[in-house]
Amino acid sequence: MNILVTGGAGYIGSHTIIELYKAGHTAVVVDNLSNSNPESLRRVARITGSEVPFFKVDIRDREGLDRVMGQFKFDACIHFAGLKAVGESVAKPLEYYENNIAGTLVLVQALRDHGCRNIIFSSSATVYGNPEIIPITEQCPKGVCTNPYGWTKSMLEQVLTDMQKADPEWNVVLLRYFNPIGAHESGTIGENPNGIPNNLMPYVTQVAVGKRAELGVFGNDYDTPDGTGVRDYIHVVDLARGHVKALQAIERKCGLGLYNLGTGHGYSVLDVVRAFEKVNGVKVPYSIKPRRPGDIATCYSDPSKAERELDWKAEFGIEEMCRDSWNWQKNNPDGYPEN
Repeated sequence: MNILVTGGAGYIGSHTIIELYKAGHTAVVVDNLSNSNPESLRRVARITGSEVPFFKVDIRDREGLDRVMGQFKFDACIHFAGLKAVGESVAKPLEYYENNIAGTLVLVQALRDHGCRNIIFSSSATVYGNPEIIPITEQCPKGVCTNPYGWTKSMLEQVLTDMQKADPEWNVVLLRYFNPIGAHESGTIGENPNGIPNNLMPYVTQVAVGKRAELGVFGNDYDTPDGTGVRDYIHVVDLARGHVKALQAIERKCGLGLYNLGTGHGYSVLDVVRAFEKVNGVKVPYSIKPRRPGDIATCYSDPSKAERELDWKAEFGIEEMCRDSWNWQKNNPDGYPEN
C-alpha cells in the first residue's frame, strides 16, 4: 500500500515509516515542520535504503494537500500531524483547536475527494481522563479531559466515528497511545523535543547527558507503590508496528476499529529512573516537586483487544526502552541539527 503520513517527520511518524517499508509498503510525508525536523527523514532513508517523498505542507492547506494527492494515489492515510504539548494547549487553546480539529477536517475532506477513505488516527489515552477502571480497556468510558490537547483527541475520535457511520465506505482505526519512549536501535532517530521536554524520558536523557541539572519528579504522595505517578510506557518501535497491523485491519475492511496500544504494565517515575540508571550505568539526579494540576496517580492499559484482533503485542520491556532512549541521546546530545 502507498500511505500518506501526516506529521511523518516527527518522533512516532519517522519510526512508523521504517516499519512501513520493512512490511513492504511505501510512504509519502506531509509535515509543516513546526515540531519536527527533515533530518529525521534523511536518516530514515539511510536506514530503509529508500528515499521518502516529503512535502512541506500544513494539513490546513487544502491547495497543498490537493497538489500532493494529485501527484500520488494513496491507499490509506496515517494521521500523526497535530500540536501535542499539554501545557501549551492550556495557554493557547484556540491554536490547538484550530490546528488539530480544523486541520483534520481539511485533511479528511481532501482524502475523500481524492478517493481515499482509509485513515488511521493518532489518538491518546488522555481521552480516558481520570479512568474509571484500571487496567484501562476500550470499554472504559471516555472521561473529562484535563486540557485542550486531550479534548482535541477526544473530539476528533467523535468526528471520525460519525463520519464512518454516515459513510460506511470509510475504514477508520483509532489508536489510543499510552506513553511512547525509546528510539530506533541504530541510535540515529529518536525523540527530539523543542525546548524543555514535556515528557519524562527525554527529560531523563537530557539530565543524563548533562543538558539539564536534575529531573523534577512531580509528586511523591500518590496512592502508588512509591508515591510517584504510574504510567504505561511503550517502546516507539512497538507503537510503530501497531500501525502496520492496523493497515492489515483496513485491508480486511474493518469499518471502525478502536484499540489501546500499550504494554499492559504500569511503571512509576522512579521505576523508570532506576531502570535507566541500571541498564545504562548513568546517574539521574532528581528532586521532588509539587504535583502538577491535572496529573492522575495511575494509568495503564489492557491491550488484549489489539492482540486478539490485530495480532499485535508489545515486545520490548522497560530496560530496552531505557537503553534505546539513551543510545539515541548520547549519540545526538543536541538532537537533530537545526533545519
